[in-house]
Amino acid sequence: MQNELARHASIPAQGAELPHGFFELIDDLKAVVKRANVRAQLKVNTEMIAMYWEIGRTILERRERERWGAKIIDRVAVELRTAFPGQSGFSRSNLKYMQQMASLWPEPIGQQAVGQLPWGHITVLMARCKNRAELDFYARQAVQHGWSRGVLGSWIGAQLHLTQGAALNNFDATVPEDSDVLREIVKDPYRVEFTRLSGKVAEREFEDALVENLVRFLTELGVGFAFLGRQYPVKVGDREFRIDLLFYHCRLHRYIVVELKTKEAEAAHVGQLGFYVTVVDDVIRDKERDDPTLGILIAESRDRGVVEYALRSNNAPLAVSTYAGLPPEVRELMPSEEDLSRLADGVRRGDGDPSAG
Repeated sequence: MQNELARHASIPAQGAELPHGFFELIDDLKAVVKRANVRAQLKVNTEMIAMYWEIGRTILERRERERWGAKIIDRVAVELRTAFPGQSGFSRSNLKYMQQMASLWPEPIGQQAVGQLPWGHITVLMARCKNRAELDFYARQAVQHGWSRGVLGSWIGAQLHLTQGAALNNFDATVPEDSDVLREIVKDPYRVEFTRLSGKVAEREFEDALVENLVRFLTELGVGFAFLGRQYPVKVGDREFRIDLLFYHCRLHRYIVVELKTKEAEAAHVGQLGFYVTVVDDVIRDKERDDPTLGILIAESRDRGVVEYALRSNNAPLAVSTYAGLPPEVRELMPSEEDLSRLADGVRRGDGDPSAG
């Protein structure tokens, strides 16, 4: 009895002063429980997807062997709902999706990326992707980046599979060990319809529009980009140069220089980009922590032959892409090379804007 009283006496009463670090202990325990719950939910989801795949495969095999018609699904749905009244998921439409899943992924589903996704994600994939290559691409991306169902649908609608990795680059020659990883973070084209530009558009206006819509532009760039600044100043010798947009990729540990051109990409633009990348590498990059800086030129258009030669002549990892999404009427109003040259000449002479007045 005395031992029991002593044990209770050692426990602080509710409202009594708690020992130092008590709430840190509670936070740690909560984290343990949350991690366990997440693992349990993932396991339950994985088992459910495997069950759905097996149901779909079994129905497909029996229908093919017995030559049953499509109407048999209605009766299967009724029987399963009757047998398992407390379990959802056995609707006619779901059973059709199960058959479709087993048909699209004939291999065991648990061994593939799609097997790690929630059922709602999988139905979006099957409803909106055109072939197995697209299905697997978006399944891998969704698992890797933890996309919600809405984000998954948005990327499918934006046809990410056609743009990701499509930018011309020299990664194989400059960073062969990382070329596949870097290729995944560059696209062609970048979709910037959210800028809603109108009237005559110059490069600074384009830059303004992207910065004003920075969250949406970061979403278009992809996961991992952190914005460091626009017209970012770097000093070389006695001169100061300004980088259009500077980013840091948190997952790849690389600075990323982005230059914008509202006209066709030229060899000189690629050379300018390579110059900025080299400067950032030498002046800003922490060589013990960061990998070599990457440069991306986003232009209105490009000549593949010119760009490929320009990339081959540069030792820095560079990519050249284009942007899409501007309305046709805006594209027609975008300044020509002559307009920009005339403006630059006027500024150099101190005349201000030569088009004014």
